[in-house]
Amino acid sequence: MKVMIRRTDTGLSAYVPKKDLEEPIIKVENEDLWGGCVTLGNGWRLVLPELPRDTRLPVTVEARKISDED
Repeated sequence: MKVMIRRTDTGLSAYVPKKDLEEPIIKVENEDLWGGCVTLGNGWRLVLPELPRDTRLPVTVEARKISDED
C-alpha cells in the first residue's frame, strides 16, 4: 500500500491515502527507519522498503502491512 511518511512537530507520521488515515509512528525497528517495521498509533505494523538513510521527508513509499496490533 502507498504510505506517505512525514515529520511533524510531534515526530514521524504515516498517511495512508487509500484509507484517508494519518497516524503517528510510535515505534521503529531500525534507528534509520528504512528497511524495517514501524508501528503506528492505531496498532498497524508496516514494513518499509530499504531506502538511503538520508532520504528526505516527506516521501511516499510502497509499504506492506503485516499486523493490526503490536
